[in-house]
Amino acid sequence: MTFRLGEYIEPDFSGELFENAPEARLAAAPGDMTAPEGFHATSIFPEYFKVGKKWLLPADSRMDCVAVYEEGEIAVREFRNIKEGDLIFLGRTENCEEGIYVHDKCFRFPDEEEEKANSFSFRQSRSRETAFSYDYDSLCELLRHEKEHGHITWILGPACAFDAGAREAFSLLIERGYVDSLLAGNALATHDLEAGLLGTALGQDIKTQKARFNGHYNHIDTINKVNLYGSIPKFIEGEGIKDGIIYSCIKNRVPLLLNGSIRDDGPLPEVYEHTYIGQDAIRSHIRRSTTVIGMATVLHTIAAGNMTPAYRVTESGKIRPVYFYIVDTSEFAVNKLADRGSLAAKGIVTNVQDFVRTLAETLR
Repeated sequence: MTFRLGEYIEPDFSGELFENAPEARLAAAPGDMTAPEGFHATSIFPEYFKVGKKWLLPADSRMDCVAVYEEGEIAVREFRNIKEGDLIFLGRTENCEEGIYVHDKCFRFPDEEEEKANSFSFRQSRSRETAFSYDYDSLCELLRHEKEHGHITWILGPACAFDAGAREAFSLLIERGYVDSLLAGNALATHDLEAGLLGTALGQDIKTQKARFNGHYNHIDTINKVNLYGSIPKFIEGEGIKDGIIYSCIKNRVPLLLNGSIRDDGPLPEVYEHTYIGQDAIRSHIRRSTTVIGMATVLHTIAAGNMTPAYRVTESGKIRPVYFYIVDTSEFAVNKLADRGSLAAKGIVTNVQDFVRTLAETLR
């Protein structure tokens, strides 16, 4: 199959709807971290604001934030980053009534017309009964394209490190250039490093899945040893670790972002312990991403998904889609992301170990 990016459908600003629209209203923020009454909250879609008879599009957006007008451009800012006096757009309508247009039907994707033609069909939801073979094929074509033209960010849960074959498969994806950023929590890194050091993950052998004697100590022993070295790279070098996801990231200089949670053991030295510092770090990766794939981690994937818009403005000024996948054995987890507003996310219900091994084999 030949991969084609979704085509952006630009609004016809010469139409009566846009020509007759009023200028978007602005009001100063009354204080730090505070928006004025009637502020406009952004979505995942491209949103245009009429200023000086021109329709302006924020180059970088995310949902549940405010649009700020500064120096002739629009910045999309989290509430905690609002400063007193910031000029913030007002309006709760989305179809030009208040000089704001939310462009929700903005991309034309291959096969979209065929799908629209079928008003009734079985199995339209993403469930265990869904056939995902075509998803694998199209995702692999997407990844081949993005390797040369985009930025691929992965979000991994600890289950990705529980199997020797899955660790090896994902390491191969890193080696072959299909991973530009990796987002995870303390657990993924801990169990992957535990596997490299002791051959276990949460005390179970990563090849046989058999529990080792006193194996429940293995992950905290690993954390303790990494902390003794002072950093993950020093631990990898000092202990002679030669395999695994984290090892491959360090070896290939793939940015590795680890965010902490309330229940973390340790944590490892590189884990962000402050929520908002970690959130800013996540967004610094997401704002470059053109494809995002979350595997076996609902909360981390939702966190990244809420920061991921449906579009990206390239350096050349072209508007292109951002592709978002979530892979999990649970239908609830797969559909949860859409429930939280990330409507562009596509779910694949399967075991992540099988998923990543299939991808690595297909992309070999």
